[in-house]
Amino acid sequence: MESLSRLSDILMAHTPGSGTFDTAWPRLFLIRSDQPTEPMPTHYVAAACVMVQGAKQVLVGDRLYAYRGGQYLTVSVDVPATGQVTLASPDKPYLCLMLTLDAALLGDLILGLEAPPSGEALEASLRVDEVDERLADACLRLAALLDRPRDLAVLGPLVEREILYLLLQGEQGRRLRQIATADGRLTRVTRAIRWLKDNYSRPFRMAALTEAASMSASSLHAHFKAVTLMSPLQYHKQLRLQEARQLIFMQGMDAADAGHSVGYDSPSQFSREYKRLFGAPPIRDAALWVQNREHFAIAEAVS
Repeated sequence: MESLSRLSDILMAHTPGSGTFDTAWPRLFLIRSDQPTEPMPTHYVAAACVMVQGAKQVLVGDRLYAYRGGQYLTVSVDVPATGQVTLASPDKPYLCLMLTLDAALLGDLILGLEAPPSGEALEASLRVDEVDERLADACLRLAALLDRPRDLAVLGPLVEREILYLLLQGEQGRRLRQIATADGRLTRVTRAIRWLKDNYSRPFRMAALTEAASMSASSLHAHFKAVTLMSPLQYHKQLRLQEARQLIFMQGMDAADAGHSVGYDSPSQFSREYKRLFGAPPIRDAALWVQNREHFAIAEAVS
C-alpha cells in the first residue's frame, strides 16, 4: 500500500531511535523500535494504533492480540496489558502511529451519524482490523502536516475528524460509539476503571467501585469483564503488579520496596501473585534489571 510506504518514511524522519515520541499534534504519538523487545507491562489508553511495519503482540487478561504492518488496533478503555514487539530490525524498524481517542470529538461526530440499534452488548476493549486505503491516506496526511506547522493548526482538526469518522464507519464503530455515550454502560465501566487507577495501592473495595460506577455489583462485574476481559478484582491486582514491575525495571527498586509501594503488606503474597502473573518471582526481575537496564528501558518505551 503506497500510503503506508510513504507514512513509514515520515515516521522514520520523526523518530530518531527507539521510543515513543510526542508530536506537535496533542493526541498523535509516533512509536519506533529497532529490535524485538521483551514482554513489558504497560497500560493502554483509548486509542487507535496503526501499525506501519513490523509486528507486535499484546496480552490482556488471558487473551493475546497479535498485529502487524497493515493492521490497526483499537482500544476503547484503559486496560493493563503486556506488550512485546516481535518483528523489528535496524533496517526495517517496528513503526506505529498512535492517535488517542477524544470522547468529545467522537460524540460530536456521532451526532451527525445514523443512530445504532439500542441495547447493544458491550464488547472486549481491544480489536485488530485491516487498514484500508482511505484510513492509510488520512493517517499519511495527518503525519505529513507535522512538517508544516501553520497548515497543521488549520488542517489538523479536519484530518483528525476524518480519521475518527473512518474508524466509526469500520468494524469497530460500535465499540467506539460507546466511548462517547454520556451515561452508557461503557462510560460507567470507565468510571470504575478510573477509581481503580486512582486507588490501586489501597485495599480493593467493591462497594466504593459500584458507587463510582452507579451500577449494582452483579451488573458491574458482568460488564466490566466483558470489556476488560478481567473481573474488577483481577484488574486491581494487575494494576498493582504491573506498577510494581515498572518500579523494578524502570527505577531499579528492589522487590520488597516495590511490593510495599503498590500496597502489599505481605512480601510472600506479593511474590506469589507476581510470579503467577509474570512467570517468575520479583527478585529475579530485579536481578535482570541490573544486568539489562538499557534493554528494558527501550522495551518499556515502546510497549
